[in-house]
Amino acid sequence: MRSQAPSLLPIFRSRHQADLLAWLYLHPDTEFQAIDLANRLDIPPSTLHRELQRLIEAGLLQDRTVGRSRLLRAAVDHPAAEPLTRLLTVSFGPPSVVGEAFADVPGVEGLFVFGSWAARYFGRPGAAPNDVDVLVVGSPARADVYAAADAAQDRLALPVNPTIRTPQQWHDASDTLVRQIKASPYVTIITPDATPPTA
Repeated sequence: MRSQAPSLLPIFRSRHQADLLAWLYLHPDTEFQAIDLANRLDIPPSTLHRELQRLIEAGLLQDRTVGRSRLLRAAVDHPAAEPLTRLLTVSFGPPSVVGEAFADVPGVEGLFVFGSWAARYFGRPGAAPNDVDVLVVGSPARADVYAAADAAQDRLALPVNPTIRTPQQWHDASDTLVRQIKASPYVTIITPDATPPTA
């Protein structure tokens, strides 16, 4: 089933297409199997196949077959590769960029993008987001969190605003911010433990 044109940047034919391009162009040195892309991006295999064919025919993606595996990557030599990468980074890149920036921060148990960016990503109408709100669940050092946010901000050219909550706060229904986040669109980058921590 075709998804609608994304609210974040409706120049793409669908959010599936934008997610696919963003993932591959933000990881230009890596080849991915089609099934891994379908699982990672939550795209039905038949839809993924159609989008891949369109993008390969347009010269924006490259593919090759190794045994029974089809490997795909961004066509970095395409004339549009550099501006397309920049466009994808600022529009659909926050989950990938934030995830990479926080990947090695000790004490991070959960990571989410919420706020206006997440709302637009899930199709809620409104003005283009002018920042990226990030919820960090765990017990990381504040200096490490802000350093990671600065690194993500440098790549995205958008302010990245981190907020820290402990695992206890994440599971506490009385925490106002957590309750608001859970009631609104948000993108999960790292899923925290589903079991509430004991006191």
